[in-house]
Amino acid sequence: MGGHRSSLRAGDLSVFPGVKPDALRVDLSRAIEGQEIEVLFQPQFSCEDGEVVGAEALARWQHPTLGEIGARDLFAVAERASMVSPVSRHVVARALEVAASWPDELGLSLNITSEEMADPQFASDFAALIGRGSLAPDRITLEITEDLLLGNLRQAREALSALRRIGFRAALDDFGSGFCNFQYLKELPLDVLKLDRSMLKGVPGDGRDLAVLRALISLGKALGLEVVAEGVESEIQRAAVISEGCTYWQGFLKAEPMPSEEMLGLARAVRT
Repeated sequence: MGGHRSSLRAGDLSVFPGVKPDALRVDLSRAIEGQEIEVLFQPQFSCEDGEVVGAEALARWQHPTLGEIGARDLFAVAERASMVSPVSRHVVARALEVAASWPDELGLSLNITSEEMADPQFASDFAALIGRGSLAPDRITLEITEDLLLGNLRQAREALSALRRIGFRAALDDFGSGFCNFQYLKELPLDVLKLDRSMLKGVPGDGRDLAVLRALISLGKALGLEVVAEGVESEIQRAAVISEGCTYWQGFLKAEPMPSEEMLGLARAVRT
């Protein structure tokens, strides 16, 4: 449920040589207990008016000896330590606690892990977790990636359908980075298609890259989905995704992941 975006292969901790799983498990348990895992928020912008419409929750852990472990690697560490679910639930709980004070027009996006999606109890457990907070389900978007769906398509469809019936939204994340299996678009109850940052490479200068981006945006809109462009890092890329009809965008051009207070300040600033 937490912000993962791991850049490591499952169980691959080669960037942390000599670190043993048992030690990681102890460190993670202490981090959860001590509220050491920080939740940051990357703003998402409307292509129509430029306003902040919400943010994606991403985790960051300042390890006492390994240093900063960002959103890309934290869940690889958690997987190695067999603690994906506890870490994810902790991140989600912290994100929900913070987002409870946001204005009603701001939504929250949460990443779902493959371990959680494979659990038949995921939908009911997640609904119960959200029910203990004050954030309305229709302000929460659950982001799943294509690799999460391998071998779990039926379970994912059933879980997302159950959650969607009570108001949650669902996004297919990082689309274009893997197999681009269009079967997922047919079978899953989706609201949002998030295009991987690689889909902006070469845009708008390369005609072929631009054609692919245009086709994917058209596909998403034809299916009635909101389309989000990730990884926008230049004004020319932002102009391209706006002109091609994306609904929202996010990226380092205007905002890296930041604490909630900074995100709210940015949201206020762009409205004035």
